[in-house]
Amino acid sequence: MNTVLRAELRDRIAVLTLDRPGQLNALGSETAEQLKQTLADVRDNDDVRALVLTGAGRAFSAGADLGEIESFTAPGQFRAFVGRLTEAFALLEDFPKPSVAAVHGFAFGGGLELALACDLRVAERGTRLGLPEMKLGVLPGAGGTQRLPRLLPPAIAKQMILTGEPIDAERAHALGLVNELAEPGGALKTAEALAAKLTSGAPLALAAGKRLIDYGLGMDLESAIAYERETVAVLFSTEDRAEGLKAFRERRPGDFRGV
Repeated sequence: MNTVLRAELRDRIAVLTLDRPGQLNALGSETAEQLKQTLADVRDNDDVRALVLTGAGRAFSAGADLGEIESFTAPGQFRAFVGRLTEAFALLEDFPKPSVAAVHGFAFGGGLELALACDLRVAERGTRLGLPEMKLGVLPGAGGTQRLPRLLPPAIAKQMILTGEPIDAERAHALGLVNELAEPGGALKTAEALAAKLTSGAPLALAAGKRLIDYGLGMDLESAIAYERETVAVLFSTEDRAEGLKAFRERRPGDFRGV
């Protein structure tokens, strides 16, 4: 298997790089499998506190690998292909450690769907983000029609999906789809700085915070608040909670160990 996803550890941040610059980091079956394997490798690595996902070359990702798709001869092959991408993106979304997408150039189709599966997004000014599948007579099939309306006003998401027209990073930031803007060439550095803030938090609380937000959005408010109450009660018994209070009193950063 060719290496289409590079991984390296930088100060408790696992930096994952889509590494098919000649194909504009098009996402194929190998990318999906390597992403799943990498997530499994770092899931229980205590040296990893956050993920940053970026792309080599001049773009984050042009989307699904059309060359691979064009080789399919039956609908079932395409269904299986989309299933592999969907599974990999779901594992990223449910990953217990926070993730940041560092987007530059453009993120189209499956590339944007990958960024949507991350917790936070940084984009360089001028970057274009879109789901152009409508122009090919199809629709996004790896979460785009479902995640985008959960992050944008539904009318804006409908416009992007139904016209296939992209928006730029500046508008995406104004709408809340992009958390931080970076100057050209600075997406990765900005994303790593944001991830570094995340790594300073208590690992158990970070994972619990992700769960509360993601799962709570699917609950009625009363049930979600009850879920919140039970979660923070569990966190109260952790050593990290005691360390956090001690660090606050001593006016120093907390030394959190995930216990």
